[in-house]
Amino acid sequence: MFDIKSFFKREVEKKLIDVDDYIFMPERIQMELSDGLLNCVLNSDGRVDIFYTKHGITEVGSASRKHPFTAFETELYHGVYDDVIADLIKEVDKVIDGSSKYFRRNKVLPAPASLPSKPSNT
Repeated sequence: MFDIKSFFKREVEKKLIDVDDYIFMPERIQMELSDGLLNCVLNSDGRVDIFYTKHGITEVGSASRKHPFTAFETELYHGVYDDVIADLIKEVDKVIDGSSKYFRRNKVLPAPASLPSKPSNT
């Protein structure tokens, strides 16, 4: 899913701080959040990828590194990426709460014809 808002936000952030001048040590931080699993990944190029999974539904967001001289974990604890995380949680919950007009859990699909347990020799 292409997110135009994230794309423009990333381009503006690149103009504010040029993270291309830095090489970061990749890091991954995982935690449980709102009955789901949150993975925050700092890539060596300064891009932060955030994955949120709940009940088998995964949504992915991305942001630019905000403060190159601050520890990644400290940025997370101070809520630097909270807006991205909140958007991911909202999108996953929207998918979970939604329903299809074509597929229903209470509709029983017809079973295919079963095969004989022993092949007949003819």
